[in-house]
Amino acid sequence: MRIVIYGVGAIGGTLAVKLALAGTEVIGIARGAQLDAIARDGLLLRTPQGDLHARFPIVGNPDEIAFAEDDLIFLTMKTQDTLPALERLRRAGVRDQAIFCLQNGMANEDFALRLFAHVYGAVVAMPATFIRPGEVADFFAPKSGIFDVGRHGSGEAPALVPFTQALEAADFAVFVHDDIVPFKYAKLLMNLNNALDATLGAGEATKPYRRALRAEADAVLAKAGIVPASFERAAREKLAQMHDIAGAERVGSSSAQSLARGAGSIETDYLNGEIVLLGRKLGVPTPANAYFAELAQRLLHEKRPAGSVDIALVRRALPLDTL
Repeated sequence: MRIVIYGVGAIGGTLAVKLALAGTEVIGIARGAQLDAIARDGLLLRTPQGDLHARFPIVGNPDEIAFAEDDLIFLTMKTQDTLPALERLRRAGVRDQAIFCLQNGMANEDFALRLFAHVYGAVVAMPATFIRPGEVADFFAPKSGIFDVGRHGSGEAPALVPFTQALEAADFAVFVHDDIVPFKYAKLLMNLNNALDATLGAGEATKPYRRALRAEADAVLAKAGIVPASFERAAREKLAQMHDIAGAERVGSSSAQSLARGAGSIETDYLNGEIVLLGRKLGVPTPANAYFAELAQRLLHEKRPAGSVDIALVRRALPLDTL
């Protein structure tokens, strides 16, 4: 069995290094400077326990891989990049291989299920950061990350066994569920704050908007009859906690990292935008989620850094007494 990691950034890079060092055969798919750096020097993973380094095959496109029937394919790109990635996989000859969507949001699994029969969804808890081409950091210890995973759609789920075995051997914690969707919605609620982190940064002043984003989401999900799962926080905190890494800065949410890196796209349309979509379908107002999703896009197109919006401007555009 091989694991093909499509998107060797912070999450994909951490997985690639840990899996490769644990003895799993890994093939990465990356682009740009990251592809060049890994091909030349391998990938450096900074962790609280020390630095790790691994070399593994890396390509720029799926059509450079001769896929085997028992390959597991991990999607670790942002949602806005998923559809073209899936099309490339199909053109490369992928058919019945298991596709694991190790991504935020609710859209990826359905995107994949339109094209492929064996799709798995996952919730990823791993505070990983892209440092520079050829170097990533993961701030969790003692476990490197926590995965909740389950089949998306009907049918048996045989790929969950090798998935779990490979990740646990690489020092990740894995929880398998018959229905992964409630857990995905629980993570979505957490990810709504990504737009705030990307536009305003952290701090006490953002708390009223955090509450507004969550209140809108709660109203939408209640109208839709969706009940998010509850994570066992105390048990999980024993498995993995945040730690500092000397010389490595935790930039913030994945959305803030996209702005910091000048990635050219941001995933908030599939996080806050998911709540906006459901609200528009069901007739539930979602002005705060719509505003911050649009504001994140504005920063992206104006090439402004994360956290650079003046909160006074937000208060004028989105008065708290109107929410």
